Amino acid sequence: MGDADSWDDTLRDLERRRARARAMGGPQRVAAHRDAGGLDARERITRLLDPGSFQEFGTLVGGEIAADAIVTGAGTIDGAPVLVGAEDFTTLAGSIAPGSNSKRYRLAELALRNRVPLVMLLEGAGYRPSGKHSGRNPTDLLAQARCSGKVPMVTAVLGPSAGHGALIAPVSDFAIMSRRGAIFTAGPPVVKASTGEDVSKEDLGGPDVALPSGLIHNLADTDEAALDEIRRYLSYLPSSAWSYPAALETDSSADARRTPELTAIVSRDNRRTYDMRAVLDVVFDSPDWFEVQPGFGQAIICALARLGGHPVAVVANQPQVLAGSIDADAADKAAHFITVADSFHLPIVFLADNPGMLPGSASERDAVLRSGARMFVAQTTATTVKLHLTLRKAYGFGSMVMSLLSFDGQSGTFAYPGATMGAMSAAALSDASHAGRDVAESLRELELQASYDWAERMGFDELIGPEETRDALLGALRRGLSARQLPAQPVARTAIVP
Repeated sequence: MGDADSWDDTLRDLERRRARARAMGGPQRVAAHRDAGGLDARERITRLLDPGSFQEFGTLVGGEIAADAIVTGAGTIDGAPVLVGAEDFTTLAGSIAPGSNSKRYRLAELALRNRVPLVMLLEGAGYRPSGKHSGRNPTDLLAQARCSGKVPMVTAVLGPSAGHGALIAPVSDFAIMSRRGAIFTAGPPVVKASTGEDVSKEDLGGPDVALPSGLIHNLADTDEAALDEIRRYLSYLPSSAWSYPAALETDSSADARRTPELTAIVSRDNRRTYDMRAVLDVVFDSPDWFEVQPGFGQAIICALARLGGHPVAVVANQPQVLAGSIDADAADKAAHFITVADSFHLPIVFLADNPGMLPGSASERDAVLRSGARMFVAQTTATTVKLHLTLRKAYGFGSMVMSLLSFDGQSGTFAYPGATMGAMSAAALSDASHAGRDVAESLRELELQASYDWAERMGFDELIGPEETRDALLGALRRGLSARQLPAQPVARTAIVP
């Protein structure tokens, strides 16, 4: 009887301590946080994960400081394990101390050890002034950096995020922000004290700053929407670089599908624009593909989609923006996206329709060649399955970054008849050489014959009509995937990124 009584007392004490941690910053602070329009840390985890799957660890870290201001643990998304950490703004503004740093380190360490995705939900003030942080303690960023390219890393900024805690966002593969979010090196009070600048958190690092800068990839209206988007994003990826993306089961008789709609979408006249998103809607399994960074570098579309049930990464020129010319932002976006796709063995589908890199003094000041070189290095060193289609045009270096390049390891290369290519367009060459009308017309005729000349020299695997697009890409994808006869391994990178 005494032993039972002893356990009762011990277990009641354990439950009291756990209840203190679950209460976070207390009823008033939690209510105030919810009234401001956001979910609290524990509600965010509940929304993100499969119902009932969360297993918390580090609950008692911090003692009377509830969970030391960060809720950490493991759970599942669509049945697949993930590690998740959510900063608790109701407890000391979600700030970091040695205990919470250790929890963050443990999260990333376990993600890599268990080979599962790492998701961080941010709303915190960075290091606690009284946190007694020592340089001899291992920083969580060390473990997080070791995850890069090995396990998917996703960050959501769901409120103000400052200092050390915010640094996981640029390290991540994918970062999303709610409209309440803001991210910065230091918050407005520190900025005021150090520089004299008086600035709001929105103007310092809100969506209108973080998205145009490229730091944050996507924007969601609410916490709930952001968390749902994370689930969607992860649905395209494997658990780690030691596994391949899982294909959805499809009816094989429905996979083969002609795409005559593309003859109406893609104008044969190079001077007329069209929306490349409409092409994606037709070619891939369904029009609910997932676009990454839609508001940044808009001359290139980067998207996750499925082809015959298999997840793929799509890199497509957008003729509606800069006539498809590739500017520095578009190249930087694509370079990062390609590297992530390659790291997790997603086949990459390049849809090319561009007149080259964006020329002009402003573009040169933006270092367009350096950004283009980043994209070039990313795609030429990619080891995953690569497919290429030129729809209408691909000129100069702009064609090379889109994998219109011989001996580039593609599993399939295609072009529409009449597609034009070369060092520059006939119009630009005529202007540069001050050609007369007869010469200009001859150059234009040669340009129109370029696709046939390339086909005669095996510049492509095949010239195809728009109605053959899906079937050609799907067949090449399946052939490419047949090479995966050994277990997946992380990609070894040796190139120096420009």
